[in-house]
Amino acid sequence: MNTPTQSRYAPAIIALLASVLFLIGPATAQDLIPAAPPQRGGVILAGGTVHTVSGDTIENAALGFRDGTINMLAPASILKTISLTPDTEIIDITGKHVYPGIIAAITRLGLTETEAVRATHDYDETGDFTPEVRAVVAVNPDSTLIPVARLNGVLLAGVWPSGGRVPGRVGVIRLDGWTWQDMTVRDDAGLVLNWPAVRPRPDRWTGKPKPDAADRVIDRLDAINRFFDAAAAYAKAHAADPDAPRDLRLEAVAPYLEQTADHRLLIHANDYDQIVSAVTFASRRGLSAVIVGGRDAPLCADLLKANGIPVIVDGVYRFPKRADSPHDEAFALPARLHDAGVRFCIAGADRDGNVRNLPYEAAMAARFGLDRDEAIRAITLSAAEILGIADTFGSIEQGKSATLIVTTGDILEIPTNTTLAYIDGRRIDLRSKQTELRDKYTEKYRQLHLIDD
Repeated sequence: MNTPTQSRYAPAIIALLASVLFLIGPATAQDLIPAAPPQRGGVILAGGTVHTVSGDTIENAALGFRDGTINMLAPASILKTISLTPDTEIIDITGKHVYPGIIAAITRLGLTETEAVRATHDYDETGDFTPEVRAVVAVNPDSTLIPVARLNGVLLAGVWPSGGRVPGRVGVIRLDGWTWQDMTVRDDAGLVLNWPAVRPRPDRWTGKPKPDAADRVIDRLDAINRFFDAAAAYAKAHAADPDAPRDLRLEAVAPYLEQTADHRLLIHANDYDQIVSAVTFASRRGLSAVIVGGRDAPLCADLLKANGIPVIVDGVYRFPKRADSPHDEAFALPARLHDAGVRFCIAGADRDGNVRNLPYEAAMAARFGLDRDEAIRAITLSAAEILGIADTFGSIEQGKSATLIVTTGDILEIPTNTTLAYIDGRRIDLRSKQTELRDKYTEKYRQLHLIDD
């Protein structure tokens, strides 16, 4: 029999247990597929069509790699004229295609699991200026979203922090490994800067800018300038006196105060005046920059080319930017940038669960004017160049990492499947939560005699 006290607290206890179970559910969801072991011996993929991206496409090719590095790229006929070591495995891939591993330039893979559960978000920092934050250290190697992306050929990804004006630094990861250290390709691939709107926005109800709108724009721009002025002063003071007190925030900005390809500001800007303002800021300070988003980038293509600034197209699957824009504005953006001579790569509109759809966004760009080879380059070598990893990844060349995929057809076509994947020569298990569910329910309906064996 319940006492009055028990009855009084029962609803609260039930609510508490429900909330705990709600949080535990997503926390326990994890990838149970072990990381791939190091490559042992040599591997030769024979008979397939190799899309090098950086050069010619080679039909009926022999592609070999050992110790994670590509060491052979020749016609398959060469196999009749050379002797191989006993530990070399030859895999017949006749009729299939080989591509470099796809690179998703902007993602939150490993930083989030369930969008509706805030406890699984580890990408949004508190504060407006947190340049000391490195996204890679928060990556969860056991995320169930990682194998799903791998299944469609995405083997490398940029992981981005978000939040304030300067939320932190981007990292690049390989989508396999026991720890975030194993997965890290670059832990500092760029400093994110969310550029403010520089045109006062009209009020939602009146249609007119608020009285203080212009002042607020100026305040936001001034805050950015003051922060970078402080970082420059800090770097100068420390150069004069290495024993001066340290400030980790300002210290993190120091490498970006010089114009080098290794340390770029990744500036989110879409409007014409935003892009012009951001480029002017970087140019006056002598900083290397990349425009992220760039919906109006074709309108200032000459400015971008003159300053050597590339664009990361932040998704092709998007609605037109303005009510009077052409219906295909977002679809045709990569083609317009290419025709204007602006360097670019394509990132997916989705950041986590549907990163796997990146090849289809490139396909949409190809459908709306971009050359197909350029579309493939935009999600491989061009992405590698902008993220600073092109010396090792992004194309199939001798001396580069054996990070590649074998597919049943054109990677831009939806019916194409990835049959083999290698990261640094390690053969990747292509199972995922989705394939396990597919197999489970296939077996169910087989047992019910609703499908054939």
